[in-house]
Amino acid sequence: MSSLFERFDLAGIQLDNRIVMAPMTRSRAPGDIPTELGATYYRQRASAGLIISEGTPVSRQGTGYLYNPGIYGPDQIEGWKKATRAVHECGGVFFAQIWHVGRVSHTSVQIAGAAPVGPSDKPGGMAFGYNEQGTPDMLKASTPRRLETAEVREIVRDFAQAAVNSREAGFDGVEIHGANGYLFEQFLNPGVNDRDDQYGGSRENRCRLLMEVVDEVSALIGAHRVGVRLSPHGTLFDMPEYDDNGETYLYLAREFNKRGLSYVHLHDQGGQGMSPMPRDYLKQFRDTYKGNLLLAGNLDQAEAETLVNDGTIDLPVFGRIYTSNPDLVERMKNGWPLAEFDPSTFYGGDARGYVDFPTYEEEQQRKARQELIDKKG
Repeated sequence: MSSLFERFDLAGIQLDNRIVMAPMTRSRAPGDIPTELGATYYRQRASAGLIISEGTPVSRQGTGYLYNPGIYGPDQIEGWKKATRAVHECGGVFFAQIWHVGRVSHTSVQIAGAAPVGPSDKPGGMAFGYNEQGTPDMLKASTPRRLETAEVREIVRDFAQAAVNSREAGFDGVEIHGANGYLFEQFLNPGVNDRDDQYGGSRENRCRLLMEVVDEVSALIGAHRVGVRLSPHGTLFDMPEYDDNGETYLYLAREFNKRGLSYVHLHDQGGQGMSPMPRDYLKQFRDTYKGNLLLAGNLDQAEAETLVNDGTIDLPVFGRIYTSNPDLVERMKNGWPLAEFDPSTFYGGDARGYVDFPTYEEEQQRKARQELIDKKG
């Protein structure tokens, strides 16, 4: 049997296989509240060894896209309970990706039209908000407001509360979203972070916010229930490359080694049209970080098996192909063909392109019924 289909011990949480469903924004939560439709979406994919939820903002301030389910209000907690219950009824394991977009937001999705916040007032990225006609649209992110030092500590508390809320909602753990040009990466990057307080300047200071969040969340729900997503050498959303990039993430790896986290999840942005993360750097990170290592980034089954078998990663993470293949585990295990995904339905909309992709067996049953109808004429 392929190593992808073996059971795996994730810091004491047992996974049925090594296949992970990536966190993917789908923008189908009216009023930012999880719905029954979302619960169906996750239930359909519960054969994954681990599901990581779409990014769920820790506060209204941390929101950068319309129709994203948050984790900061009681109605959101109740909404997420539908999804966690559905996944658990199918025997799945479910982590919430907790998220603050930082500067990658727009005044139209902030309270009273406030400016987004970030480590500095340097703008960058795109947001999904309301245009001048009041229509949902992709927009250039608004110029952010520099966070005061005391406000940074408030964000730490927001993440801590989001972790507690996630456990109340039934999630098995949380993934702190430190990748892809959002708030934590903005603090890590000296091309964006020009602060002169304890959150800027040196490598240690630039990493301080992320480490404070990791420590506070771990103290509340246990480090074995905490993962972190990172994107070394990532340039998504106007993030500039910088000389200290590789060493910054190796510093984080060494710090994470001291904390016994559930995992670190690296995202290679090559699949999103950015420069790919060098494979020699992936091996360098693997040599440095001793815990469970996940990798996302346009993987196929063959490469995933190679990386697992040679010890480069522990768990491969699959994204876009999970949108159109709810039974991805079964298709890979049996060598069945994969259904093509539909990018036009990735963000926003209704059930189409969201919960209407059949499993392979359902597809074959439909074909058989149609053939029978055609024969009867």
